Amino acid sequence: MGLIDFVKSAGESLLERVQGDQTAQGKAITNAVSDQGLSVDGLRVEVDGDVAKVSGKAQNQADREKAILVAGNTQGIARVDDAIDVEAPEPPSTYYEVKKGDSLSKIAKAHYGDAMKYPQIFEANRPMLKDPDKIYPGQVLRLPPL
Repeated sequence: MGLIDFVKSAGESLLERVQGDQTAQGKAITNAVSDQGLSVDGLRVEVDGDVAKVSGKAQNQADREKAILVAGNTQGIARVDDAIDVEAPEPPSTYYEVKKGDSLSKIAKAHYGDAMKYPQIFEANRPMLKDPDKIYPGQVLRLPPL
């Protein structure tokens, strides 16, 4: 739990239609998390400027981390204040900001020592990632422990 940094100018543009309305911005992010099928009971997102505070109770660590990523990988959000509790705590993933020229296999080689472990990164970031070849600079991914 705590603050996690993101690239404010990267990500999905969910907030442009509701600029200035922080309640509507929180609802847009809440809906985006729900649309991913993530299980976070009592999910609440409050937006204050470029910070999204995310709270609720996730069934597992993966859903908690994915909810944080959905919020943080939204254009206009620079930080996520994580206040999500987890029913079944597990070792946390690390977060990685995609750089220009990165691929999932390159990231897997650097972090796991084996480029062929890229499917673990892809699966750890589904359903947000739909294609292992479609990542972008500034996007933040979760890298689960092996």
